[in-house]
Order: sequence, then C-alpha cells, then structure tokens
Amino acid sequence: MKWIEDELRKLEEQSLTRSLQTNAPAPGRQGYVQRGQQTLLDLSSNDYLGLARHPAIAAAMNRALFAEGAGSGASRLVAGNRPPYGRLEEALAVWQQSEAALVFANGYMANLGVIQALAGRGDAVLSDRLNHASIVDGIGLSRAAHARYRHNDMEHLRQLLHKHRDARRRLIVTDAVFSMDGDQAPLAELVALKQEYGAILMVDEAHSGGVYGARGEGLCHALGLQSGVDVHVGTFSKAFGVYGAYVCGSRTLIRWLIQKARPLIYSTALPPSVIAGIAEALSLVQTERWRRERLAASSRQFRLSLHRAGLQVGPGDSPIVPVVVGDNATALRFRSALEAEGIAAAAVRPPTVPDGTARIRFSLSAAHTPEDLADAARRIERAALRLGVPAR
Repeated sequence: MKWIEDELRKLEEQSLTRSLQTNAPAPGRQGYVQRGQQTLLDLSSNDYLGLARHPAIAAAMNRALFAEGAGSGASRLVAGNRPPYGRLEEALAVWQQSEAALVFANGYMANLGVIQALAGRGDAVLSDRLNHASIVDGIGLSRAAHARYRHNDMEHLRQLLHKHRDARRRLIVTDAVFSMDGDQAPLAELVALKQEYGAILMVDEAHSGGVYGARGEGLCHALGLQSGVDVHVGTFSKAFGVYGAYVCGSRTLIRWLIQKARPLIYSTALPPSVIAGIAEALSLVQTERWRRERLAASSRQFRLSLHRAGLQVGPGDSPIVPVVVGDNATALRFRSALEAEGIAAAAVRPPTVPDGTARIRFSLSAAHTPEDLADAARRIERAALRLGVPAR
C-alpha cells in the first residue's frame, strides 16, 4: 500500500486532501452546528428550507418506525415495496404535474440509473461541463458517447447535436441550478434545441426543487417549461431535509426504469420511516411558502453584501453563493479563518471545480435570520481582508 501513501503525499502538497469533520445540530439554535466546543453558523448545508429538524417530519418518521419497523427488508422488486411508496409516488406525480413518478435511494443513484437506462452503445449523451459528478459517472457507465458542451454554451451544444446527428438516440442532460456555482441552466433554449433535434431532455432539479415554483416544484415549473422536459430528477436530501430522490415523467418512462434502472433493481428499498418523512416534507414544501420567500430575500441580500465587500461572487439568485479565491491553499486558509469567526463553510477544490477556481461555497437556509446573515457578511469581509483574498 506504499503507493497510496505516495499519492496521498502528492495530494497534500497540492492542498487537495479531504477529511471528515464531525458536526452536530446546535441545541436550540436553528441554522447552527456544534463542532467540538464551538457553535458555528452553518453556511455549508443544503438544508435550503430549514426542514431537516422540523418536528412534524421527525414525528412522522417515528410513527412509521414503530408501525412498520426499522428496515424494508429487500429491494422494491423483491419484497421492499411497501404501500407508502405508492402513495408517495402518486403525490409526487400530482405535484410535478406528470403522469408518474419513481422514488430512488438518493440523487446519485437516480442519475446513474436513469442515464444507463436511456443511453448505451450507439447513443450520445450531451452534458454541460459543470454537471454534477453523478451525471458524469452515469454517462461513463452507460457506455454511450459523452459529448461535453461548454458551460451554458448553447451554440456549442448545437454543434455537438449536429456532430452526433447519426447517433441512435441523443440525450441532453443538465443541472437546473449548478451545485458549485449557483447559476441556472438556460432551460428555454435547451427545450428549443431538444425539440429541434429530436433529442431527449433530462433536467436534474437537485438544487432547485423546493426552492423555485409556486409550490416548490422547481425551476422548470417556475419558468413554465415542465411540459418540454422529458425526465425530471430531484432529491429529498436538500430542500426537503430528508433523504432519497425522485424521477418524474411519462408512464412509459417509469415502466422502463423499473425494468432497466440497475440502482433501483439491485438496491434495498428505503426504510418506511424515511418514506413517511419524505411524505410529510412534501406537504410542508408545498404549503409553507414563506420558507421560499425568506430564502429568496436572504439570497439576494447576502449576495449583494458580499459583492459590495469586493469579493468575487458568482452570478445567480439561488441560495448557493460561491466566493472564488483561486488557489487551493488560500481556500483552506479562508475556511479556517471563517471557522475562527464562527462560520462553517465549505472549501471546494478540484476536481469538484476546475483548476484555479477553488472557492468557499456558502449555502443559505430559511432557518437563517436576516440578522444572522448580516452579521455573517461582516465576519466574512473581515476574514477576507485579513487573508488578502482576491477582490473581484
């Protein structure tokens, strides 16, 4: 195993090693975590609507735990397809205004399963260069041709669609909101290109589901484009505050995924308590609109505060607010300085982001008060000045 030690040493020299840090919810303080003896404002979590500690979700999970036990026992196709699954999928289809829905273990498995089921040898998958790793890995496992278009560059996508015009099938895949940049895909143009070239369009709403739309349906619905998208993917682990993922689309699509999506076929089903928690969260996402409204206002104000402080803030209106610092070592020092200021934030480095674009990724929640975020912005500016973080 000496080669592993050598490789780890190289990663350390490039400031690219990762480590696990133990966090716990701060007692009695929404939007904060406990790390050792220190209480930190949590600007690292994807709990966008502040539902992860909601008592109604916890109560629903506890009731299911006592009524149905701790585990599901098998995959859904063997013995794990409990009645609550069907009820949840019916509710999801109504929410998304689609014909059918299917629940997966998590977003990573959903993307792997869908892409492998829809594309294979002789096909081409056209993917935004900044798509999530689960999309990239799903394409690789599918054995289809992988054509990566420059981020949000629709002319480049058009060229690639033409280049692969003789492929058996063409699948366009994009995140709706990009997880490390917080900006949006040009969904209207993607729908138009999909229709022009007869392609399939798959949109991953992991970071936009619950956040956009009148009832939290996601960015496609907020823009009135849902009928132009063939495959909607989303997660329950971010805005919903629970765990798992969903795929929505036609009845034909869902029937096909049940036959061909390997992560669904060969994985144990989610426990009944998790399904119960998701169902309760779905109700809250749709009815507690104030959470989206607070989050949107907080995102605008926080982004503006950091911009006024002279930091390189990424564009967009999502709760993902990246501050690009450039090199890896500076990102790690900035993260440590923020922790000393009472803020938990993620230092994101390659290969998650391109070389030379290491950043601090701030992630906001409806659990944060305006006062929390205004104070955080001042602390972030102070830490940046002390470290000499590059200005925009």
